[in-house]
Amino acid sequence: MEKIIDEINHLDLFNNAEKQRLIDKLRKNDKGKTVVECLIRKTDIVLTPEEAVRQLYLDKLINEYKYSPSRIKLEHAIHFGREVKRADIVIFEEERPTTEYIIVETKKKPEKDGKEQLRSYCNATGATMSVWTNGSQITYYNRKDPNYFEEIPDIPLSTQTLRDILDEPFTLKDLIIKDKILKEGKSLRYIIEDMEDEVLANAGVDVFEECFKLIFTKLYDESLSRKDKEIINYEVDKNCECDSLADLEYKDYIELVKKINDKKFRQLEFRNRGETDLELKKKIQELFDGAKKQWKGVFSDDAKINLSPSHLSVCVSSIQDIKLFNSNLQIIDEAFEYLVNKSSKGEKGQYFTPRHVIDMCVKMLNPQKGEHMIDTASGSCGFPVHTIFKITGKLFSNADIPDEEKDNVLKIFGIDFDEKVVRVARTLNLIAGDGNTNVLHLNTLDYDRWGATTSSREWLSVYGSGMERLEDLQANKDSYKEFNFDILMANPPFAGDIKEQTILSKYDLAFKDENKNKMKSKVGRDILFIERNLDFVRPGGRLAIVLPQGRFNNTSDKDIREYIAKKARILAVVGLDVNTFKPHTGTKTSVIFLQKWNDDDSDKRYYCPQVEDYPIFFAVSEKSGKDNSGEYVYAKDENGRLKLDKHGHYVVDHDLHNHEKDLPDGIAEAFIDFAQSEKLSFWSEN
Repeated sequence: MEKIIDEINHLDLFNNAEKQRLIDKLRKNDKGKTVVECLIRKTDIVLTPEEAVRQLYLDKLINEYKYSPSRIKLEHAIHFGREVKRADIVIFEEERPTTEYIIVETKKKPEKDGKEQLRSYCNATGATMSVWTNGSQITYYNRKDPNYFEEIPDIPLSTQTLRDILDEPFTLKDLIIKDKILKEGKSLRYIIEDMEDEVLANAGVDVFEECFKLIFTKLYDESLSRKDKEIINYEVDKNCECDSLADLEYKDYIELVKKINDKKFRQLEFRNRGETDLELKKKIQELFDGAKKQWKGVFSDDAKINLSPSHLSVCVSSIQDIKLFNSNLQIIDEAFEYLVNKSSKGEKGQYFTPRHVIDMCVKMLNPQKGEHMIDTASGSCGFPVHTIFKITGKLFSNADIPDEEKDNVLKIFGIDFDEKVVRVARTLNLIAGDGNTNVLHLNTLDYDRWGATTSSREWLSVYGSGMERLEDLQANKDSYKEFNFDILMANPPFAGDIKEQTILSKYDLAFKDENKNKMKSKVGRDILFIERNLDFVRPGGRLAIVLPQGRFNNTSDKDIREYIAKKARILAVVGLDVNTFKPHTGTKTSVIFLQKWNDDDSDKRYYCPQVEDYPIFFAVSEKSGKDNSGEYVYAKDENGRLKLDKHGHYVVDHDLHNHEKDLPDGIAEAFIDFAQSEKLSFWSEN
């Protein structure tokens, strides 16, 4: 019995009262099996894990949704010609007691399989709504027609209709409370994959572009409720008994939010409220137009949402209950990494860096206000955005960045050659940086031809102001070869070789000897990035670069290691687990941390005198935060429940840093101790 009680207690979908009511009724039968009296059949049944989920959901239907047990039937027969299948739970219409109204599946099958089964049940019976749950996740569907299952926020109470649910006022307060990522235990990537299966694959549109437009538009809709967010923060702070909001448990935060009067709050518009598909498309297009004006340079002025009204309706319903703001961006990264065309990312070996790896690098390099930072292969701009988080003390939210911080934010840069990810990065950077950005669409390695790119009027209209700020950091105004950045963090592409002689001729590492007598026929892209990155940083500046593990131990790469040692002090090498970049690649990687030699002690923060012998910090991660299939592994509390941090994010279980004390001290904290003991300039108290 203890085992089944433990399993019941771990079904996070249900509240403690519901679980306790079930546990109180458990007993052993004469065969020693755990049984309970079924709420509908009124007979003893053996309580398997799946049956526990069904009994708990029946309790919810009866006590929370107020459905009479007389309207509910279990193992209801549904006929498909000669074949008969049985639905777990069926609720019948009140006025037509033989007509199926809502069908519920509680089996532990994958949701996609459960959804297909529910679709067939609804089509066979005419039921308009259905529910899939496994006790930890739940999804509600409305059968619009045989082709489309549209997600809905909930099912109606017994006294309501579906229209009542769709017409309910919905404010930022409601979105915080009902956030699907937490309430239903799903990721944005998973939901987009489901949308693709449901409508996008056959919609005749560019899936990346249309999903990007929807995420862009939803971010804008949430941003328009900025004042409401300020009220929520004020009320929670006023009623919080903790010394600081940082000490408030997320579940307690939600309880405080529930008590806030939101009658005067703005209604969120990115919602399917039961209007016609054409009315919904007009509303979403108007929001998209507003977003384009607010955050320029991501979509053209004449860009339109190309999804058909019926397809758009399904997609809006799928993502409307996901809160994108106040996020560490991991959920958005996962979605875009999936969406970005594989030929433009995977073939070049460039993958978005997991957020916990980024945070480790930011912690170790300790960026300060006023310092200039760049990522030369920025992808979705994780390193720059998390540097903004560090120097402003603010996560990605729809709160204003104070004016005094904006100059510091405009010292953060990103460059990438992939136009799609540059647009993603600009979106996130525009918002995190409060409306301006230095994310540029350039080929980092082919710097001699930047002039041809930057002379384009169209390019300048989007990137011109950021390029002017970049040019202010040139070491030589006649060349884009060297810059004076204080910090560089990057995860450059590490698949494929550069063979173009025009590019190779610009790099020392492209030659077989120091005298440059003979050029190599090809050079690994990541090798050229090593040299390029060192050129971007001022004397005494510091770097963190993700590289294939082979660069650190292959005998053939000895010249690369010698080149690095001549240019910079090797501060640390951190070996990452093989699962870190899965499911995209199983290549073993490490992060190398460097500080360029600098004998000038006029600025103590950048003083790094060249020496022959010095200690290097080495560490190997033994807990990557991902499993063998590349899925994130989340930390659990002492009760075995998934841990939430103070921002409402699931805490990835890794050993790279302590996640603001939600995890044990990790590699970053050990390095900080090392750096301070070695009196490294950027960690020196002096």
